[in-house]
Amino acid sequence: MNFQLISCAQRTSVQSSQINVQSSQQLHITTGAERTDLYLNLLKGKNVAIVGNQTSVIEKRGKNQPAVHLVDSLLALQINIIKVFAPEHGFRGKADAGEIIKDGFDTKTGLPIISLYGNNKKPSEDQLKGIDVVVFDIQDVGARFYTYISTLHYVMEACAALNIKVIILDRPNPNGHYIDGPVLEIAHKSFVGMHKVPVVYGMTIGEYGKMINGEKWLPNKLICDLKVIPLENYTHQTAYSLPVKPSPNLPNDKSINLYPSLCFFEGTTVSAGRGTAMQFQIYGAPFLAKNEFSFTPQANEGAKYPKYKNELCFGEDLRSAKKRSHLDLSFLIKAYKQNSSKEFFNTFFTNLAGTKKLQQQIEQGLTSEEIRKTWKVAIEAFKLVREQYLMYD
Repeated sequence: MNFQLISCAQRTSVQSSQINVQSSQQLHITTGAERTDLYLNLLKGKNVAIVGNQTSVIEKRGKNQPAVHLVDSLLALQINIIKVFAPEHGFRGKADAGEIIKDGFDTKTGLPIISLYGNNKKPSEDQLKGIDVVVFDIQDVGARFYTYISTLHYVMEACAALNIKVIILDRPNPNGHYIDGPVLEIAHKSFVGMHKVPVVYGMTIGEYGKMINGEKWLPNKLICDLKVIPLENYTHQTAYSLPVKPSPNLPNDKSINLYPSLCFFEGTTVSAGRGTAMQFQIYGAPFLAKNEFSFTPQANEGAKYPKYKNELCFGEDLRSAKKRSHLDLSFLIKAYKQNSSKEFFNTFFTNLAGTKKLQQQIEQGLTSEEIRKTWKVAIEAFKLVREQYLMYD
């Protein structure tokens, strides 16, 4: 199985241009997947399904030792894996955002791969037949519209209905150091936003799973039999650089940090850099003010049909921007003011924002500071809910 892996060396800067470094002053963060002593006994003698992708790896601390995929590791330990469920972007993480993923088989192990981003986003009763335990191990990036937490919801829902245990192997949240953005209104619930949380919620995926259960967000107040294998040496303020790209269009630390702010462009006529090697580190469009920075999107891995393919776009290069600890609306507002056509927002923008108010506020000419003040009450209320499910400082 050819997984694209980048070694997890010691980090020297949280703003590294590559996903491969971690502070030498910091204790090694041990992921849930690495802590096999805490979950192996729960899998022995059971029929196991894995919900995973290219990020489901176990790092090796020895010199020049490559990471091992969770599936390969568990098979080597004689765990009876029956099938793999794959989220958006597929098991190997190379599909476009929004691209329908088809069922298939893993070329190395022969295991059946069932898509959770095709005809069904929730495992069916038939697909879970004979499964005793489902292991969920996917790297999240801490933004509500990143669809892996929606996949988690549907996996928990399906398993709760069938009394199947779910084990989440927890992983750090690279945007776990802050909470910001409009809180979703349930009227605008979609696969890019299912719960009443801010755009940036400051929780690991394990903590988020506990919140899904605790807030009874599953239908009919179902409760999933859930166990979270915790991280070691992690806090929400701990700088963390992902060892593997979480998806094709988040290639490095900078893109992951800017993603919560720049993803709003997906709901507009402006490109967020898909079709370049600078995804979510730049933005632009042919109609924005001409300046020294320009780019021309081309088809590439993860963006077969990028916005403004083969067209010259002008905009802003943010690759040297400082690390954000808030959701930054300034780029969106600046682009809106430069828009020379009547069209700017599309219907997807409301799904991303989780409310119609944000578009209305921008159209009314409110400043970034004025808009962010309107989020304060809802964010403070969410923090009280969040506090009940935290596992780390």
